[in-house]
Amino acid sequence: MAPSSVVVTIEKPNNLSVVQINAATAGDDSPLLPADKQKAASPKQFTFSILLKIYRAFSCISWLAVGSNSLFKSIKKRVSQSEASADEPRSRGKLYNFIKAFLAISIGALVVEVVAHYNKWNLNLVQPPWEVQGLVQWSYMAWLSFRLDYIAPTVMMLSQFCIVLFLIQSLDRLVLCLGCFWIKFKKLKPQINGDDYDVEDPSSFPMVLVQIPMCNEREVYATSIGAACQLDWPRDRLLIQVLDDSDDPNLQLMINEEVHSWRQKGINIIYRHRLIRTGYKAGNLKSAMGCDYVQDYEFVAILDADFQPNPDFLQLTIPHFKGKPEVGLVQARWSFVNKDENLLSRLQNVNLCFHFEVEQQVNGMFLNFFGFNGTAGVWRIKALEDSGGWLERTTVEDMDIAVRAHLNGWKFVYLNDVKVLCELPESYEAYKKQQHRWHSGPMQLFRLCLPAILKSKISMWKKANLIFLFFLLRKLILPFYSFTLFCIILPLTMFIPEAELPLWVICYVPIFMSFLNILPSPKSFPFLVPYLLFENTMSVTKFNAMVSGLFQLGSSYEWVVTKKTGRSSESDLLALAERESKLAPATVGEEKTTMELLSKLKEVEAEVAGAPKKKKNRLYKKELGLAFLLLTAAARSLLSAHGVHFYFLLFQGLSFLVVGLDLIGEQVS
Repeated sequence: MAPSSVVVTIEKPNNLSVVQINAATAGDDSPLLPADKQKAASPKQFTFSILLKIYRAFSCISWLAVGSNSLFKSIKKRVSQSEASADEPRSRGKLYNFIKAFLAISIGALVVEVVAHYNKWNLNLVQPPWEVQGLVQWSYMAWLSFRLDYIAPTVMMLSQFCIVLFLIQSLDRLVLCLGCFWIKFKKLKPQINGDDYDVEDPSSFPMVLVQIPMCNEREVYATSIGAACQLDWPRDRLLIQVLDDSDDPNLQLMINEEVHSWRQKGINIIYRHRLIRTGYKAGNLKSAMGCDYVQDYEFVAILDADFQPNPDFLQLTIPHFKGKPEVGLVQARWSFVNKDENLLSRLQNVNLCFHFEVEQQVNGMFLNFFGFNGTAGVWRIKALEDSGGWLERTTVEDMDIAVRAHLNGWKFVYLNDVKVLCELPESYEAYKKQQHRWHSGPMQLFRLCLPAILKSKISMWKKANLIFLFFLLRKLILPFYSFTLFCIILPLTMFIPEAELPLWVICYVPIFMSFLNILPSPKSFPFLVPYLLFENTMSVTKFNAMVSGLFQLGSSYEWVVTKKTGRSSESDLLALAERESKLAPATVGEEKTTMELLSKLKEVEAEVAGAPKKKKNRLYKKELGLAFLLLTAAARSLLSAHGVHFYFLLFQGLSFLVVGLDLIGEQVS
């Protein structure tokens, strides 16, 4: 080798190569570098450079140490203070056992891969028998051959299947967004036929029934009743039913007294309580619709206990039935008073804004069909009766009645401009239970409704839309591929590099789809990446709920009332008081109505605040198992020098860890 040669050794996974680069000597005519750049660095510059690198190294190490210390302290605190929920069984079922087994296998595989890496075993090519040293290396080479011939093809086939589902669902989202852009561009809105109702002739107004179903809604019952009593509609044409399923005698008495106080002010309102709470909300509504006086009413507005409509709610919704005998439902949009309360509420707001702004609006405008949201809507009572009324067979009675009404030819109208104030769940426990019910119920309903859909007289296009888009694609395929692709296949491919997912599947397309989802709520753009990670984190809950509903497992029939905090109450009442003061009410009694309600609310809040509370830290084992699984896969990806794959697995694993430790949202008292 020449004296002026420099040997550069480049290590690759497949082979080793030696490259010789002939450097220039002092006497060469063609030097490697220009003469002005061959000046040697001074000792001071060299010393400063070394010190700077040492400083950066120590800074990085100290930052990692502090962060790791804080994380481990938080984990230790959560584990030591964790309590098992009374309504949550300790046995997590087959999915949790599968995650534990997968995690154990992954940790074992990571240990083997680390040993192979540091022993410089060829990770891709099977070596000749005389180069294999020891039983461990021979076993590893045999595993490589078995993995390549049998496991990799199966994983690749499953991943390709999930990718196809992923692309179909992404195309559906894209078409919905294009439809929304078209509505905005053309300024399309549902139109009202005929003139407005004659204010001077109350008999021209139709008879409207308002139902407020509630169950143990201590925090919000006063405001919901007060908002319903403030609706701008002739009093002799309006009846309010407070349908109380509470099992607390004291709360029943408080709600009954609230109803009595409004009745004394001239409001046509009644209180109903069932002794036997069967069928949950559907049973409550069915019982109320069985009253004899209901036949005198033409429309029924349904408002859940945490919903406070504006006084003009009926004025904006009822006219859309006028001159349209085929319209069976008018649905308003939800608005959230606590959307900026914490990170969990912000991420929920992104999802629900897309649901109302895009999904509901596009389906309502072009198909005249969408899923009833269970509240903030007005039904034509004849449509309910023709469709069989409320049924107690699933936990999504709202979707059930909407599907049956659609099969009977009724059309729906969605009003994106009419908003009803409500509250988002602020704790992860409440949100998780809500999502479990929302994703298990549709699968129950699909199994029950499929024969009726196939036998119905609606067009083939409507049948296909109902089966393939409404149920299969948006209720079954979405949670299936989200969990399978990003929580199972992706970490699996780190140990089976032959089936590695392409970069556009785990990065480019998900980010683009998240960008589309976040467009209806532009203020949430800074939460684009957290939203993407959180949606993948929630896939385990949605997948579990989908499977339990599809196969009618025990958890699919659970109904848990979403916990309310009552944050919307005070702000809504203050705004209502301000409106009343501007309108200059005719009597002093009417002027004091809202302020009295606000003072009562303050008293209730003081009683609740005075009671002793104990914060409960919960551990969610499925999420924690997936967190450690993804972090194990991230460690394996370091051996293969994966860039985007490593960072995605790392941050997705940390996202699961945060949720599993119940560090997102408010704690439940």
